[in-house]
Amino acid sequence: MSVVSQTMRQTVGHLQLIVAALVLAGCTNLAPRHERPASPIPAQLPLPAEAAASASAAAAVPLGWKAFVQSPQLAQLVQRALDQNRDLRVAVLNVQRAEAQLGVARADRLPTVSAGLTAAATPNASSGRQTQSFTAGVQVTAWELDLFGRIANLGEAAQAQVLATEAGRRSAELALVGAVVSSWLTLGADAELLSVADRTLASRESTLKLSKLRFDAGAASSLELQTAQSLVAQARNTQVQLRRQHALDLNALALLVGGPVPADLRPGAAAAGTVAGTPGEVLAPVPVGLASDVLLQRPDVIQAEQALVAASANIGVARAAFFPRLALTGSAGQAGSRLSDLFQAGNFAWSLSASALATVFDSGRNQANLNVARVSRDIAVAQYEKAVQSAFRETADALAGLSSWREQLAAQGQQLDAAREIARLTELRYTNGAASELDRLDAQRSLLAAEQTLVQTRLAEQVNRVGLFKALGG
Repeated sequence: MSVVSQTMRQTVGHLQLIVAALVLAGCTNLAPRHERPASPIPAQLPLPAEAAASASAAAAVPLGWKAFVQSPQLAQLVQRALDQNRDLRVAVLNVQRAEAQLGVARADRLPTVSAGLTAAATPNASSGRQTQSFTAGVQVTAWELDLFGRIANLGEAAQAQVLATEAGRRSAELALVGAVVSSWLTLGADAELLSVADRTLASRESTLKLSKLRFDAGAASSLELQTAQSLVAQARNTQVQLRRQHALDLNALALLVGGPVPADLRPGAAAAGTVAGTPGEVLAPVPVGLASDVLLQRPDVIQAEQALVAASANIGVARAAFFPRLALTGSAGQAGSRLSDLFQAGNFAWSLSASALATVFDSGRNQANLNVARVSRDIAVAQYEKAVQSAFRETADALAGLSSWREQLAAQGQQLDAAREIARLTELRYTNGAASELDRLDAQRSLLAAEQTLVQTRLAEQVNRVGLFKALGG
C-alpha cells in the first residue's frame, strides 16, 4: 500500500511540474512592443480652397465601390470582374494559404500526441537468450516549452502575415475596381471619339462630292479637289486608328473582367456623352475630410504596418535563440515481455523526461540572425513610412485635379461652342463667297480638335475622380 501511495505521490508531483511548465510557457516575450511609427505626413490633406471651406475637420469615411459606381451597367461589370478576375483570385488564395500557415504555427504551441505499438528484442549475454519487450500506448516526443516566447512570436508573425495578406487582397480588389471603371470610361471615350470621326468623315465625303461637281463644272481648281480628297483620306485614317484603339481597350477591359464583355454592358457614344456631361449619374462625388488619418486605413498602408508587426515578432524569435530550449518527452500505456501482457491489467507503465539544449558556440550565428531581424524591422519601418507618403502624394495629386479638371472642362465646353459657331458662320460666308476655302477648312479643323479635346478632358476628369476614390482607400 505504501508503494502505491509513493507512486501516486510521484505521479502527482510530475503532473504539478508539467502544470508549472505550462504556466511558465509563454510568460516571457522577448519581442519589442509594436508601436505605430509617427506619421511622416501633414495632419491635414491639401484640399483646394473651395473644397476646404465645406470639408469636415474629421477624416471622411471611405466610400464603398457600390456607392461610388452609380451606373447599373458599370456596376454589373465591376461585379463580374470581382467574381472572375484571376489576379484577385490569386490574392484570395494567398489569404487562405496564410491562414493555413497560421494554423501550423499555432499547432506548435501544443504537444503532438502519437499512438503506437512497439516490439523490441535484445540479446541477453548472461542467459544467451533474447529478451523481448512490447509496449502500446500514447507518447509525446520533444514538446518544446515556450519559456522565452519563441513559438508565440512565430505565431504572432504568422498572424500578422494573415492580416497583411488580407489587406493585400483588399488592395488588389480596390485596384481592380479602379481599373475596371477607368477602362470602361476610356472605352466610352473611344466610342465618342469614333462617333466624331464618323461624322467628320461623312461631312468631308459630302464636301468631296461637291468639290468634284464644282471641278467638273470648272468652278473649282485642281488644288481644291486634291485638298478635299486629302481631308477625306485623313478622316478615314483617323477613323481606322480609333477603331483599332477601341478594340485594344475592349480587350484590356475583357482581361480585367475575366471574360468577354457583353455588348449590353459596353458604353456607347451616347453613354460616353452622358458620363461626361452629367458625372454624378455614373460616379458619385467622393467625400473628402481635412484629416489625413483616413490614409492610415488604406489597405496598402495596413499591409505595410502588419509587415512591421511581423518583423518585430521575428526579433523576439531571434532573441529567444540565445536561451536554452526545454523539451518534454513522455509516454504512457501497457508494457510487458509478451504480447498478451498488453491486454492484462497491472501492466500500465509511463515515463517522463525533460531535456534542455543551450547553444555554447555557433560562430556568431545567433547574433547575426538577430542583426538580420533588427535590420528587417528597420526596413519594414521605412516601407511603412513610404506607403503613407505615397498615399498622401496620390491623394494630393487627385485633390489638385478635383477642381482644376472641372474648370478646364467648363472652359473647353465654351471653346467648343465658340468653334461650332465659328464653323457655322464661316460656312455661311464661304457659301456667299465671302470666305475662302482655306478659312473654311481651318474652321472645320478647329471644330474637330475642340470636339476631340472635350472628350479627352471629360475622360481625364472622370479618371481623376477614380484616382481620388482609390487614394482615399475606397
